[in-house]
Amino acid sequence: MKRLGVLVILGWAAMSAGAQTPAQADPFAVLRVFVGEWRGATSGKPGTGTTTREFRFELKGHFLWQHDSSVYQTGNAAAPQLVHEDEGYFSYDSSQKKILWMQFHSEGLVNEYALETIGADGKSLEFVTTQIENLPGFRAKKLYRIVSPDAIDETFWLAAPGKDFELYTVAHLHRIK
Repeated sequence: MKRLGVLVILGWAAMSAGAQTPAQADPFAVLRVFVGEWRGATSGKPGTGTTTREFRFELKGHFLWQHDSSVYQTGNAAAPQLVHEDEGYFSYDSSQKKILWMQFHSEGLVNEYALETIGADGKSLEFVTTQIENLPGFRAKKLYRIVSPDAIDETFWLAAPGKDFELYTVAHLHRIK
């Protein structure tokens, strides 16, 4: 009988604790606007061009997959076009309570980012690299500014070892799907 009483108390405590635990907030809420397909103009150090983006949730919604493709007109007669592609996954690290982003580039680089800043209005997201594989000492940051549900501005900066960030590219994206 004593054992039954202990089990009832433990069961009640477990149910009470569960009832008092607030529902976990959606860690990807700030990224959901990205889901879909995007196209736009880009410009910067590589030249001017066009760019596309695609974002979708994968693996039971635990990861946000992204694919970027940009074609730049370089103005260089020897290499008039530069094609850049990258793919990556955004994840939520519950131990750090941060959104992380691992991005794989066609040039053989791997950028590991952390979401460092969300603007007070929730419409700007700044990611800063924690590491760049195959480009030691370099740093990068990317700022997404949500202009509307169907328009996003993307700004990318790069810093050589021991140097400050320099603007590398800017893209103005519009939702196509």
